[in-house]
Amino acid sequence: GNQAVILAGINDSVPIMKKLMHDLVKIRVRPYYIYQCDLSEGIGHFRAPVSKGLEIIEGLRGHTSGYAVPTFVVDAPGGGGKIALQPNYLISQSADKVVLRNFEGVITTYPEPESYIPGRAEGYFKEIYPNYEEKRSDVGIAGLMSDKKFNLVPDDLQRMSRRKDYEDNDTHASLKDKRDKRDQLKDKKYQSQMAKLEENDKKNEGDAV
Repeated sequence: GNQAVILAGINDSVPIMKKLMHDLVKIRVRPYYIYQCDLSEGIGHFRAPVSKGLEIIEGLRGHTSGYAVPTFVVDAPGGGGKIALQPNYLISQSADKVVLRNFEGVITTYPEPESYIPGRAEGYFKEIYPNYEEKRSDVGIAGLMSDKKFNLVPDDLQRMSRRKDYEDNDTHASLKDKRDKRDQLKDKKYQSQMAKLEENDKKNEGDAV
């Protein structure tokens, strides 16, 4: 498959990219990726904005055969890997429908099924491959979707670091730490009130005599 790179002043154009994709398909080469130019030293003058890549995909999707529409990717700095980008076709959503738009600008709604029951297919699959859960990915968003994780928290999150420093500092005390003292004070107050009631009862009995 072909993995073309968008180069400023060379192929950062919808017509040029469309012609390239068509020519690749003619010679039976699959247009696989369109890359955003890397952040490598000495080639900065070739970099086009990411929005140009989205514009190119917008000019291909729906305007030519699906075979000639590659995936636009950014090779994320710092070892983030390939991140696929595309124009946003999902405009909004509610509990019972999604609002979509197509390449022509037509905006429409698609109703969600009312009787959908998730997980049935996996139940059948598990009967044949009972150990597939062990191989199921728990990385990133996939882990959240499979209920293997509740959230994703960066290791260097400053807020969590400050919270840990606060909890480890003996000079600080939380309401939870003061719970025992609070219970003691409540018990002392209760005993004091009961003593006053007993004293009043005895006084009332003396007055009655």
